[in-house]
Amino acid sequence: MAAGAPVDWSAVAGLSGAEARALVRAGGWRQKTVGMAQGWVQANLVVLPAAHAAAFQQFCDRNAQACPVLDVTAPGSPEPRRVAAGADLRTDAPRYRVYRGGTVAAEVDSLVPYWRDDLVGFVLGCSFTFEAALARAGIPLRHMELGLTAPMYVTNRPCEAAGPFAGPLVVTMRPVPEGLVERASAVTARFPRAHGAPVHVGDPAALGIADLARPEWGDAVPVPPGDVPVFWACGVTPQAAAEAARLDLMLTHAPAHMFITDLRVEDLEDG
Repeated sequence: MAAGAPVDWSAVAGLSGAEARALVRAGGWRQKTVGMAQGWVQANLVVLPAAHAAAFQQFCDRNAQACPVLDVTAPGSPEPRRVAAGADLRTDAPRYRVYRGGTVAAEVDSLVPYWRDDLVGFVLGCSFTFEAALARAGIPLRHMELGLTAPMYVTNRPCEAAGPFAGPLVVTMRPVPEGLVERASAVTARFPRAHGAPVHVGDPAALGIADLARPEWGDAVPVPPGDVPVFWACGVTPQAAAEAARLDLMLTHAPAHMFITDLRVEDLEDG
């Protein structure tokens, strides 16, 4: 499928988290997951050597809005027992990235050839989780209407460093009708483990974003008349930090190709 081409999620929207992972593991789905297994929590993935796990945990704690930790695996284990018992982080996301020395060395369908006994997997919250709540609240999801993935941008806001981990905040953008911005903010604030409330509303230049039509990841989504751009912290932030960390090996999901857990969306909702 060509980059940015619309995806028809109708056949996979009603899958459970376990069913979605089984389909991915069997090689039956290599596309983005934004409309897959609706109602189930989707997650970002970062895998790195155990020697750096404590520093990465600290980076996540210091930048919790961008990097909310849902689960951490035991060294050498690919099973995230807290969020998806029996799952395999090596095979159950549709697409992965392999970083070496802080740069992307490969995009692959499986992490099995790269797995080591000293690797620790971090499962992090994702803004895909609160999109169903936005829809229930009457907030239009412009990217979903177009069959696209929300765009992601590198900002001029630095994260708080921890050990070798440092870098800019990455955000997602969703156009929201001006009169519904306050409602959208209140809805997403109920999901702090899925990035919570927006970090910015309005002029993208305030975040150092020069052109909304040129996201670093995801698809360009136009802002219709009467809408304003609204920005949320994004779980791709640790991938940007990987470039600064320059570890010998760091594994992640490919942007928008998420790991789908056995948690329900309401499990992450405060109150």
